[in-house]
Amino acid sequence: MEERKLTEKESLEVITSMIARTKQRYIGNGNILLMWGYLVVSTTILVWIMLTTTHKNAWNWLWFAIPVIGCSVTPFMARRQERDYGAVTYSDKVTSQLWTIFGISEIVLTLMCLGFQFLGDINCWKAMLTYTLVTAPVAEIAQGLIIKEKSLIIGGIIGLLAGLITICCVAGGITLYAYWFMPLFIGVFIVMMIVPGHILNYKARKKK
Repeated sequence: MEERKLTEKESLEVITSMIARTKQRYIGNGNILLMWGYLVVSTTILVWIMLTTTHKNAWNWLWFAIPVIGCSVTPFMARRQERDYGAVTYSDKVTSQLWTIFGISEIVLTLMCLGFQFLGDINCWKAMLTYTLVTAPVAEIAQGLIIKEKSLIIGGIIGLLAGLITICCVAGGITLYAYWFMPLFIGVFIVMMIVPGHILNYKARKKK
C-alpha cells in the first residue's frame, strides 16, 4: 500500500504542533533553567567571596561543583518533566542535543585546561570563562528561536554580548579582575537563566 504524502499545509501543521508542544513543555516547567541559573550564580558568589577573603587559588576547585551537581540533578528533572508533559518531540530532541553538545564540549575543554595546568604549568582557565559566555548564549538563543520565547532570545543575546566583550579583553591582554568580571558573569546567568526560568513558570501559572 502506497504511503500518502503530506501536503505542504499538513507539514506546516505538524511542525507548528510540534513547536507548540515543545513550548508548552518549557513554559510548563522552567525549573531546569532555574536550577542551573541559581547553581552557577551561587557557586560564583561563593568562589568570589572565598578568593577575596583567603587569597587562596585552591578555592577555584569549587567551580567543579557546577557540572557535578548540575549534571547529576538534570536527568531526574528531565524525566519528571517528561512524565508531566508527555512524549518527547523532535523539537525537544533538538534543544536537548544543543545543550548536550555544549555540556560535552565544556567537559572536554575543562580536561584540556587541567592538562595544560598539570603538564605544562600553563594557566588557560580564561578559556573556560570565554567559551561559556559564548556557547551557552548561542544554545539559549537557538532554543528561544525554536520555541519562540522572547525571554530566552533576549537573555541569550545579552549573554553573547558579554561573551564577545570577554573575548576582546582576553585577546587585548586586559585582565579579568574579579571586582568587575564576577558581577558581569553573575549578571549574565541571572538574565540568561533565572529571569527566563521565572517567566516560563509565571506563564504556566497564568494559563491554569
